[in-house]
Amino acid sequence: MLYNLLYPLADEVAVFNLFKYLTFRTGGAVLTALVVAFVIGPGLIRWLRQWQKQGQPIRADGPESHLLTKKGTPTMGGFLILIALAVATLLWADLRSHYVWIVLMVTLGYGLLGFLDDFLKVSKKNPKGLPGKLKLAGQIAIALIAALWVYAIQREPLAGTLAVPFLKSLLIQLGWFFVPFAVFVIIGASNAVNLTDGLDGLAIVPVMIAAGVFALISYLVGHAVFANYLQIHYVPGSGELAVFCGALVGAGLGFLWFNAPPAMVFMGDTGSLSLGGALGAISVVTKHELVLAIVGGLFVLETVSVIVQVASFKLTGKRVFRMAPLHHHFEKKGWAEPTVVIRFWIIAGILALVGLSTLKLR
Repeated sequence: MLYNLLYPLADEVAVFNLFKYLTFRTGGAVLTALVVAFVIGPGLIRWLRQWQKQGQPIRADGPESHLLTKKGTPTMGGFLILIALAVATLLWADLRSHYVWIVLMVTLGYGLLGFLDDFLKVSKKNPKGLPGKLKLAGQIAIALIAALWVYAIQREPLAGTLAVPFLKSLLIQLGWFFVPFAVFVIIGASNAVNLTDGLDGLAIVPVMIAAGVFALISYLVGHAVFANYLQIHYVPGSGELAVFCGALVGAGLGFLWFNAPPAMVFMGDTGSLSLGGALGAISVVTKHELVLAIVGGLFVLETVSVIVQVASFKLTGKRVFRMAPLHHHFEKKGWAEPTVVIRFWIIAGILALVGLSTLKLR
């Protein structure tokens, strides 16, 4: 909004020329989201605690310590992230960008689904929440709109294609199959982050790391000169998503202030579904879907652990892990919660560096 209002006045007021630069507006989005989160956080958490009383229902089959240490902690802290993220994005992004609205639509739409899930968990005091089929149907509908929107506005040679990391010129033409593929990426990313969100601070830091990586990717693929120099595919207009990613980093930092162990609030599905969906949508727009699987490898690992656990139990009656998702397996082995969280953060950081290497290794 500031860009649309103030940049046209740059000829009269020279300082407004700053709004031309994505780097300036991305930095502004980071700081704005952080300040908004700090300002509204305490009041929002107090309100959630008063309304929810007993907080989020804890899995009875989870680590025993959780029933003692996490009982009574309110959920739906994702509201804090979404409010700060939306305010900062709307303030600093170019609102004429289709890509900004696509990613915002996915983020807020998945946030609504997560809210319904959290609301049912709290109101019914049952950790199951929204029926799985209904949640999946909602995710498919929102992702389908986003995928069709991207397919409609991207032009040749990018339309309906899949870029392959480490290969500079290869574009796999998917045609209309791009739409279900994009839907799968967005839903997969959303549910992967949701599965990872199980310990204080565990999900939000890898999300911020991934958002930081995609802020850089968005900036580079949206800049013709840099894209040509790095031999990556130029996606006109995608640079504006750097502002969104910056806002996500700032909102995540603000949320982490309250979610650091011992957590004052959980993000809940309100946060995890929306943040994962946002990362998936950004990767689809920037043609870096496969790179998201590398950068978000921690989320992939958590998801695979659940798939392996369920498949093994149904086929053989035996469990591969002491408990799934994977972070609970290590808790069951005796690792302290902060040890699991920090080591997983380190893994996420390493995978982010590997993902970034795809920009140069071509």
